[in-house]
Amino acid sequence: MATGIIGQKIGMTQVFNQDGVVSPATVLKAGPCVVVHRKTLDRDGYEAVQIGLVESKPARVSKPVAGQYRRANVPPTRVRREVDVDGGEETLKEGEQILVSLFTAGDQVDVVGESRGRGFQGVMKRHGFHGGGATHGSMFHRAPGSIGQSSYPSRVMKGMRGPGRMGGDRVTVRNLRVLQVDIENHQLVVRGAVPGAPGGYVVIRPAVAPRREPVVLVKEDAKKEKGR
Repeated sequence: MATGIIGQKIGMTQVFNQDGVVSPATVLKAGPCVVVHRKTLDRDGYEAVQIGLVESKPARVSKPVAGQYRRANVPPTRVRREVDVDGGEETLKEGEQILVSLFTAGDQVDVVGESRGRGFQGVMKRHGFHGGGATHGSMFHRAPGSIGQSSYPSRVMKGMRGPGRMGGDRVTVRNLRVLQVDIENHQLVVRGAVPGAPGGYVVIRPAVAPRREPVVLVKEDAKKEKGR
């Protein structure tokens, strides 16, 4: 059984629970996906499957890639990702579908996506530098300041924070709670924010290190005191 599914971020909304508490939520279109290629321990050295997201718009692929889809007897897809398998008795075969029914309400999931690209930014926006004085004749406002030494070692040390490209990185948000699962429309609603802009592709997988739910213990003596 596959341990993940490819999805697409639709947008954010709000969800009210039975107690009237509002929670920020993200709506994801999860699947349907098909198994394009299966990697085995004997041939590849590890167990995994390559899955593709089925979309309404047909994909254009090269001839070698088209042959791989032809062997799996599935239509070409624009997006492919590799996910692990749990190693159960049921083995996924090429051409089988992976649906959003993989998850249920209440599960914790990890969402892997690409953050928004911010372009070339300075140190104040990229790293949160304080900046120089704004008054008293200061001409040092948004510059990074000293970044090296003059005599020894007379070079900029590796890892020095500076201006550069910001965003567009692989980001994993862990332990998001699944609020709703719509199997008919292939939609998933999770609590919290998901990296990337609406329309971006993400991988949804069961939480690697799920967070324990807090347990509130109330002593009987405290209850009696409240009753008085």
